[in-house]
Amino acid sequence: MSLRSPMSRVLGLGAARHGFGHWWSQRVTSVALLVLTLWFVASLLRFPNFSLELVTDWIAQPFNAVMLSLLVGTAAYHSQLGVQVVIEDYVHGKGAKVVTLLLLNFIHFALAALGIFSVLRIAFGVAA
Repeated sequence: MSLRSPMSRVLGLGAARHGFGHWWSQRVTSVALLVLTLWFVASLLRFPNFSLELVTDWIAQPFNAVMLSLLVGTAAYHSQLGVQVVIEDYVHGKGAKVVTLLLLNFIHFALAALGIFSVLRIAFGVAA
């Protein structure tokens, strides 16, 4: 005997109506992060040294700039998903939970934007 309604069984939704999508997003971003991190580490291991000129020239290559932007954006989104679960589980006041989640979303969005902007700024060769 199941306590789930027939509609929730058909749609595959839990009590909160969004659990599967959140769970699936975490799994997809973790696989993407695995691939992107392996690429990043393999790329770093090929460097003879980490001089500023060498690293900026490497970031300025279009493929590397795109991959780094994907790494930064995916890492920020994956982090936001993980911290959101912690807040939803451990912050009990409704007002505090809403404020904390809004702040969390703003911080992760700002960090992702800053990281991607920095990569693109180097990639396009904008002088500091």
